[in-house]
Amino acid sequence: MSKPGSGANGRRRSLGFFPRPSLSALTPIHSKSPSESSAQAGARPTKAVAGSENNKPGAAAPGESSSLRVRPKASSRGSRPSSIFGSLRSLQSLHTTTEDEISVASPQSDPSVSSPDYDDGVYASARVVLHHGEVLTEGSVLWRRKEYLVLTDKHLVRFKTQAKASEHFADIPASLGRSNTMRNSSITSISSLQDLARASSDHRPIPLDQIIAVFRVDEGRPTFSVEVAHLDEFNNQASTVKLVLSDPREADLWLTSIRAASTKAHLVEPKPFLSRTVEYVARRLELDRDYDPAHFRMFKAVQRATSKTKRASSEDLAKTPSTVCYLAIGMNMVHVVPLTRMNERSSTTSLAAESAGQGVYGLMTLILVEIRPSDDAFELNFRAPFQRVARLRLASSASTEIAIWLRQATEYLRPEWLEHPFAIDAPHLTEASFLPASGESEDHRSFDRTLTAYCAAYGVDTSNIRYAITYDVDNPPQFALLPPAHGRHATYPVLELLAVFRALRYNESFGAISFSGINLSGLYQLSDAFGIEHASWTSRTGLAVRIPPSARKSLLVQEVQALALKSRKLKRMDFSFCLSRKVQEDARDAVDPGCEIVEALFPLCRRQGTSVDWITLNGIELSEGDLDYLVDAAVSRASHLRALEISHCGLTDRSLQLILNAMLSQDRTLESIDISGNLARLSPAVFQGQIGHFNFIRKLNLSRVHRTSGPEPLVARETLLHWKLEELDFSETALNDKTVDSISAYLESSMSDSLRLVRLNGCGLKGREIATLMRSMCREPGQARELHLHVSANRIEDGHDRLAGVIATSLTPSHLTMNMSVYEHEACFRELIQALRHNTTLRYLDISKALLPGDANEETCEALREMLAMNQSLEEVDLSGEHSHLEVARLGIGLNEALLGLRENTTLRVLRIESQKLGLQGANTLTSVMEVNTALREVHCDHNDFNLQALTVLANGVANNQHLLYLPRMQGDRAEALKTVEREIRSMHVEALGSTTSRAAARWHRFASARRRRAPAAAAAATTSYARQDVQAALDLVEARWDRQAARLEEYLTRNFNRAHGIEPEPATVAADDEAATTAAPPRPDSVLSLHMLMERATLEATPATEAAPTVETDEDLAESMGENFGLMMHAAQRPGGEIEAGPSSSSGPSSSTEPSGSSGPNSSSGPSSSSGPSRLSGLSRLSEPSAGPR
Repeated sequence: MSKPGSGANGRRRSLGFFPRPSLSALTPIHSKSPSESSAQAGARPTKAVAGSENNKPGAAAPGESSSLRVRPKASSRGSRPSSIFGSLRSLQSLHTTTEDEISVASPQSDPSVSSPDYDDGVYASARVVLHHGEVLTEGSVLWRRKEYLVLTDKHLVRFKTQAKASEHFADIPASLGRSNTMRNSSITSISSLQDLARASSDHRPIPLDQIIAVFRVDEGRPTFSVEVAHLDEFNNQASTVKLVLSDPREADLWLTSIRAASTKAHLVEPKPFLSRTVEYVARRLELDRDYDPAHFRMFKAVQRATSKTKRASSEDLAKTPSTVCYLAIGMNMVHVVPLTRMNERSSTTSLAAESAGQGVYGLMTLILVEIRPSDDAFELNFRAPFQRVARLRLASSASTEIAIWLRQATEYLRPEWLEHPFAIDAPHLTEASFLPASGESEDHRSFDRTLTAYCAAYGVDTSNIRYAITYDVDNPPQFALLPPAHGRHATYPVLELLAVFRALRYNESFGAISFSGINLSGLYQLSDAFGIEHASWTSRTGLAVRIPPSARKSLLVQEVQALALKSRKLKRMDFSFCLSRKVQEDARDAVDPGCEIVEALFPLCRRQGTSVDWITLNGIELSEGDLDYLVDAAVSRASHLRALEISHCGLTDRSLQLILNAMLSQDRTLESIDISGNLARLSPAVFQGQIGHFNFIRKLNLSRVHRTSGPEPLVARETLLHWKLEELDFSETALNDKTVDSISAYLESSMSDSLRLVRLNGCGLKGREIATLMRSMCREPGQARELHLHVSANRIEDGHDRLAGVIATSLTPSHLTMNMSVYEHEACFRELIQALRHNTTLRYLDISKALLPGDANEETCEALREMLAMNQSLEEVDLSGEHSHLEVARLGIGLNEALLGLRENTTLRVLRIESQKLGLQGANTLTSVMEVNTALREVHCDHNDFNLQALTVLANGVANNQHLLYLPRMQGDRAEALKTVEREIRSMHVEALGSTTSRAAARWHRFASARRRRAPAAAAAATTSYARQDVQAALDLVEARWDRQAARLEEYLTRNFNRAHGIEPEPATVAADDEAATTAAPPRPDSVLSLHMLMERATLEATPATEAAPTVETDEDLAESMGENFGLMMHAAQRPGGEIEAGPSSSSGPSSSTEPSGSSGPNSSSGPSSSSGPSRLSGLSRLSEPSAGPR
């Protein structure tokens, strides 16, 4: 070998960092041991890593000769080098470097890609040669290049030839005089455009601390490939090097050597992520709303190359190269983040990463983490419901750490789960290897956290899921799923239901779960054909479930069964009216599958596999298969059933008797019976013998029950006296005299002291019978009994004087509901009101929807006013009416005067007065009450024909009251007000288009002439109608003003709430800008506009139809516009002079009327544009006309 500066290659030069030793002592690697070469070069022996043997100072390692022996020549290949690989021992490197002898990853002339680590004296620090060998660089299918790879303790270096490598590392033989032929034992393919374009140029070494993964590649060929991926984070450059070997032992040797050396380099000098990289990844997570600094981890990783076929060609793998990326674990998701886009030319790998984009996978869909201990490859399997498994094939030197953090993240999101539905296949990891679960706890054992994680993983909106947690129930607290927050149909999608079910699994903070009224039909007979990882096979304690496997069952069976199996505290489950299925009675070939809820729960109860013993099936039709499951569980005492709630289940005489007879085995545990609303007819004699066996009944519901005729009571007195009931319901069941006597005797007995609720609605009771029941339940006169009595829709006029006497003498319970009562004589209703004035025991009273012969007269209204003013015990009163197509029940306009009695009341807290058509006058009355009354906390006054001015008046009233906490925003009245505005605009345009009377034409000419005098420049525009967008703008303006007043109201209520709870008040926003909110006597709000003022303002604010060439809208166009906006069909009629009548009105009164000439009303006013009829602009032009009558 020639020395530097001599020979034909004059470009070679010595870098001069260290004196260059003589190379004359070098001999071929197979003839001299590396230890001897090391001794001649003065090298210091070091500890070998990555599969090499330990060296002792000045001695050769045992077994060295076998590792360096000459391999036999191949007969077909001719001569070959004696050895392809050098020693695996620690060797001392030389200290010189030449530019033409070292392979780099980027050109020297580009200063933007240089970093402090890439120095020409890089080999000065590389003291140890761990592994080396001659390779072939495969840049494309038709182009190959020989290279020689050297692995040191700092770098992986690529040289052009072995001879050039030996110039820098004395331990590497020069291989002089050897044949050019060689055995293709090692091939390197480069997946970088820079590598391909600069194959003939110099290359830099690959620092070991930049290697992020070393892994095997299965290409489906008779070769063995090892791929090395590295990332220069400082320059944002990434690349991969693939070694294709024919000998598996050599492949393992390169794999273990590079992997161990890289691991040691990372441990010796760990490098944190650059701040710009962390910020970039964090921002990518913020886009998915998944970034939380406390729950954020990121790693360097490689997406391994994949092929669609098992036998992949090199061309296939070139199309799908390995991609260097960042693997980030967020709050709820796993993110595959590509590298940042570079300004310089990007490599093929970087371009592939950008085009691939970011992959996001839910942590709750993770089902498998598989780690290969022999290399850095690992695989993450995710599966969302009803989808195939998504396999994420990755590689990273931090694969073990990734698995540990994934385990901790899932345990944090599912803190209550004892068995997670995913597995970690890593033989080298034990349970002690994982981090302990986080000790953070939230309300209800982090239910919200788990539900949010499932919603994020399934891609559903968490804001649509509504639920309530109540404590005033048996086995509290109770989780109750409410109807969805938005959507046209009150039905949850399947994925949202699955998220709720799986978030509730294992959660032992709830003693009861209710899906009452929630449609679960989406899960009925629905199966997931792609996986069963969420099916429950064991109980919470790990006992196997001795029932048929649920893998073949529907999702409804699996999820309901999992809830019952995985919680020991759960006792009650309510599925009332959650399925709308019908029993298949006429199906001959098909067997009815049943409701599936009975199939899921009752076999578990039969085998004591669950703690659930209170199952509510109201409103679900039961098939013969359901009856078999139910009866099988009922006849076993081991079931310990506490409730039989099967109302509205379509049970016949046979099926009901079958169930009642089977439930006799539960006589020691049964606490509730609800068989209401079924088709079966009860025989009192038989029924007495059945329910008499149960001694611990607390709730009895026999409403809407059909019975056979006869004088005997439905439930005998002796049977009732055995029970300590808490609830008793006979609503809409015909009660004969003996049944009423039995109930009365029980109410008088001390056994009924625990009774809290009695419902006798629609039982045909007379006033004197209700009075008898009230006398029976009273313990001490003048002292209220804590009981709620419902006696609505009964014939109370019969014996009404006795009922009024009982109420006046305070023999009533604390709560009384007596709504939907029909009074043929108003005097009876007035007598009831007068009796209530003297009552001192009632705290809750509901006499809503009272149907009188007509509007209440002045005497009745005065009695109501006195009752509201003088009664000092009532805390909540319901005086609401009813307005439907078939029936109208309201007290009339005199109610406004009666409400003034509340100015003197000091005990009432809640007032309900809905659907009474109070109008603007009622709003003024309520405002006057709120200015004085400081006891009211809630006023429910929806559907009272409140217009915009009425809402403004109410908002002004709340502004002066700092105690009221609730007042509705009147959304129903808002919709009606907008409809009224539409009707007014329609009426105006219909008159403009269709009226042909000379009086209207003359009035229009006078108005048009006045407008021309006031605005001559707008004379042409005055002859046209309003444009389409003007009409819509007028409606939008009304909505905006309504929203403003509603915002004012909400702000005042928030102020009062904060004041009541000692919360520091928030700064005012809307009310501070409204001058009317700060005055003691608010002026008429600015939102009250005439229709024409509103239309003119909307016309100014709206965008013209065409600005370049304004056109005049014809009558036909206007008619079409009205048809589009309001759904009208009208005919256009042009006024004299080509003008359209627009219905003008003066600012001091209403506009012209559409009523026939000669009609009159209280709202008529004088003026040039007024008429003798009532105003037709009550909804918008004045917005002050009370619909209930004149003030």
